[in-house]
Amino acid sequence: MSQLETIADKDLPLARDLDLLARLLADTIREQTGASTADQINAIRDLAISYVEGTDPAAGVQLAKSLSTLDLPGAVALVRAFSYFSHLSNIAEDLHHNRRRRTHKINGSDPQRGSIGDVIARLTEREVKPSEILGLLSETLIAPVLTAHPTEVKRKTILDCHRAIAELLTERDRLPMTPDEQQANQAALERVLLTLWQTREIRTFKLTVQDEIENGSAYFRNTFLHELPRLYVDLEDRLAALAGQDVQLNNFIHVGSWIGGDRDGNPFVTGDVLRYAVSRQSGVALDYYYQQCQKLENELSMSARIVQVDQSLQVLADAGAEGRGKKGEEPYRMAVSHIRARIFATASQIGTFHHALHDVARAEPYQSAQELSADLAVVANSLKSHGAAKLAGGRLRRLQRAVSVFGFYLAPIDMRQNSGIHDKVIAELFEKAGLEDYLALNEASRRSVLLRELASPRPLICPYVEYSELTQKEIDIYRAAEAMQSRYGEAVLPNYIISNCESVSDILEVAVLMNEVGLIQLAPVVVAKINVIPLFETIPDLRGASKIMSELFAIPQWRQIVNGRANVQEVMLGYSDSNKDGGYLTSNWELYKAEQDLVKVFDETGITMRLFHGRGGTVGRGGGPAYDAVLAQPAGSVNGQIRVTEQGEVIAAKFADREVGRRNLEILLAATLEASLPGNAAAGIDDVAHHALLERLSVRAYQSYRDLVYATPDFVTYFREATPIGEIPNLNIGSRPAARKATNSIADLRAIPWVFSWSQCRLMLPGWYGFGTAISEYLAEAGDEGLATLNQLYKNWPFFQVTISNMEMVLAKSDIAIAARYTELVQDQDLAKRIFGRIKAEWQRAVDAVLAITGHAALLGDNPTLARSLDNRLPYLDPLNHLQVELLKRMRAGDESEEVAHAVHLTINGIAAGLRNSG
Repeated sequence: MSQLETIADKDLPLARDLDLLARLLADTIREQTGASTADQINAIRDLAISYVEGTDPAAGVQLAKSLSTLDLPGAVALVRAFSYFSHLSNIAEDLHHNRRRRTHKINGSDPQRGSIGDVIARLTEREVKPSEILGLLSETLIAPVLTAHPTEVKRKTILDCHRAIAELLTERDRLPMTPDEQQANQAALERVLLTLWQTREIRTFKLTVQDEIENGSAYFRNTFLHELPRLYVDLEDRLAALAGQDVQLNNFIHVGSWIGGDRDGNPFVTGDVLRYAVSRQSGVALDYYYQQCQKLENELSMSARIVQVDQSLQVLADAGAEGRGKKGEEPYRMAVSHIRARIFATASQIGTFHHALHDVARAEPYQSAQELSADLAVVANSLKSHGAAKLAGGRLRRLQRAVSVFGFYLAPIDMRQNSGIHDKVIAELFEKAGLEDYLALNEASRRSVLLRELASPRPLICPYVEYSELTQKEIDIYRAAEAMQSRYGEAVLPNYIISNCESVSDILEVAVLMNEVGLIQLAPVVVAKINVIPLFETIPDLRGASKIMSELFAIPQWRQIVNGRANVQEVMLGYSDSNKDGGYLTSNWELYKAEQDLVKVFDETGITMRLFHGRGGTVGRGGGPAYDAVLAQPAGSVNGQIRVTEQGEVIAAKFADREVGRRNLEILLAATLEASLPGNAAAGIDDVAHHALLERLSVRAYQSYRDLVYATPDFVTYFREATPIGEIPNLNIGSRPAARKATNSIADLRAIPWVFSWSQCRLMLPGWYGFGTAISEYLAEAGDEGLATLNQLYKNWPFFQVTISNMEMVLAKSDIAIAARYTELVQDQDLAKRIFGRIKAEWQRAVDAVLAITGHAALLGDNPTLARSLDNRLPYLDPLNHLQVELLKRMRAGDESEEVAHAVHLTINGIAAGLRNSG
């Protein structure tokens, strides 16, 4: 029986795609490298499959021997081949998810979980009225926020090739093709694969922030500008059908960005970079509007001899005709031509269009996006006036929504800086102004002097004083922010995040600095043009978050500022550093408790809370299915207000493909609605007794984790030698340094490379360590009754269920046998055996605990889709790990050749592709 015949019918198209891509890639490799290398790669592939499937007991030994004897060119060819197959598998799986969703709809099945149709059906079953849904949406804000971090491993060039492959596979899937068309399609696929094979996978230069801005903008150009307006239109139409009347929704979904505004630990983000980020984003938005107007001109060919346009439209048409030097009988084309000319003039004025277009008439630039919206509304209203409402409801309606959502700035940019920098800047401003020694003051005194300065009409910054490079750079940033708001509106830079926030004074410092450039003022009238957002990251900071916010809200001046921001205060919670600080279970539990405590504080003060979740791609950094994560939040913590970071390689996984991007936006919308409206059962059996149990488990897991990571002698040495942490900074995958300070400590290492390194060696330690000890000790005391309690928690408490399910996914991707190979890299083998022995024992305890709690016979017993995905890629992923070990041995033994370093970097790239969420 063939492999295809053993696969479920619904997965046959995926198997065919994988088979086609593997065959075409193999042909490309054979053509490019020769028969000998191709045969060697195929032989290792067959051994890897036999080893993973367990069909040949000797396969593992043969595989290890074959990999260890590869020469460098052969190793590089193998790494590239297996890496590319992982990438191709990702593309095929994403398309298969799209295919399954289409089949679902075509068959008239119930709406899929997490879709708009599904959440509306659920709310209808709970007898939630349309007016309640519309009421919530009128006060809602949902925002995924793109960040650039040092584990983003895909070049834009590679992403473009991936997109081309996806389009060609979709074409094969959806159109009946003649033999000639099928042959042409395959030839096109072969050309793209050849391009991939002859293109360097990793950069030869360090990314700049400007590069990251370009990369981030590509997701707007390819996905968000198209799909977000469609999402609004679809939701409006569904709600209109439900309510029995037309619905016009506010702009409650935005896609934000940190790129160009996040300078925490990134010295390359400056005032000029911030200006560039805003200008470049503006260019992307205006270019999209321009292109859509070109298409509208072609579509709106109505003749003045046939239809009667309204007077406002005629004014636009006359302006267009005058600008073109001709009188046309097609008023809509003339009107849209005039709008297009004004868009071009706007972009030219801002400096985002630098080329001349011969078919663009001279026109006055728009002063705001509202002016453009008004002109588009004139066109839409005129169409509706003579029976052409269907035309107004197509491209024009989507363009109107795009302009309304994206404005002239495309994406709101968050600024972020570490509280320690603010301390230094304030201290220097005080010193140069002849005021107190700020750093010598206690917390109460700091609050007092900051509130004094906030109320004072006297500026702290003096134009005649020379400041340090650090302080001057910060001042330039603040001034750039004010200038960008003046040009584009407050929405372009609406948020300022304070990382490592530990006190009320950390928040007041930013208010004082914003006061210096007019973004926040208390007198003569209250001005609050920017949200000041504390970020609580470590375990102690999470525990103190509610106290800090309570004390902050007790300050009358701060309440004035909050009132100036529509009585909304945002708080950001950090998943990454809390995990690095306290381990997986404790991080999740402390985040949960912090949210509950914050809900109480906000309820008592009557202020609306918006939580910003700083989640990463891996479970160790808060990653996991977004829908379940939102529904597992504590009661009262969502209420239609949620922002969440999208980081690293997850951005490409979620938003490189338009359909996948649309699906992920829907999931976030659906989950937020379901968690916010009456009848949400997300809290489950969240009660005092179960809180006490989680507290007990968390305390023990914390002790176990801290004992290994922070109290074990030479653990840092083990970590740095048994993982590729030392090689990751040389990957040229981000502009930001991998560590906050030039030290060797775990505390100063950024959480992202910490997690990324453990993923590379297949331990994924941040996603589970400590849990096994906590559970095994609890069950040793509580016995069967204790296990029954854990079983009930897993079934009935969404928080606990998501915590366990995400851990199960991490453990399934880990491989303790492969991880053991990395211990060969540790110079002190006694140290390696001692620490790895502890890790291995804890890994087994974690696996046993998860299986006992879930009742699964094997990991991922309830997730066959993910299990299938892992099975498909393990034959390509596992050899990359073995090769990485061999190459690291060569490099660390003194081989400093560019070829070996390049090969190591290729393995890092390939493993990240195979795991998908590794950073």
